[in-house]
Amino acid sequence: MKFSEYLLSKAETKTYTFLVFLLTVCESIFLFIPPEVFMTPPIVANKKRAIPVVIAAALGSLVGGIIAYCIGLWLFDTVGTWLINNFATMEKFELAQQMFNKHGVFIIFMTAVTPVPYKLMAICAGFMGFNAFLFLGLSAILRTGRFAIMGYLLWRFQERANSIVKKYFWPLTVAAIIIAGAGIGLMLVV
Repeated sequence: MKFSEYLLSKAETKTYTFLVFLLTVCESIFLFIPPEVFMTPPIVANKKRAIPVVIAAALGSLVGGIIAYCIGLWLFDTVGTWLINNFATMEKFELAQQMFNKHGVFIIFMTAVTPVPYKLMAICAGFMGFNAFLFLGLSAILRTGRFAIMGYLLWRFQERANSIVKKYFWPLTVAAIIIAGAGIGLMLVV
């Protein structure tokens, strides 16, 4: 059995759905890997897993968003500063803070539906005391919508995606690692 087939068979299990939840929680706090990376294998392996995986990603994102918001609200001087210094820069956080002052709802929208780091915005929202219910409501609606669209596309094109993954597993894996590394490197430079 090829490695890609082995991974896809493991991604079909219900345990992997919990892993999607857990990794999405971590992505919302400190990981710089988009949740779609975690969502893709189980849906490509079995399109019937699309709804549970989307729900797991949405719940994980909401829990992670709550944790990141609370870090900004209560633990900014310790945990928040450590996260920012290790995964971004204080200058980027200050820029995020300025942008948040001017365009709070728009910033939530942008970080919820794009690969822009949601975690920095969530910590910033907590630090600035942005309305928690508005933050969580918008995050829940927008992030769930983002994951639902991705889940639908994977569900709709599952057979084609499955054959592409099986055929090009290693080039896709290497490309994803290079893109993630370049993204992190670009964030450190800018």
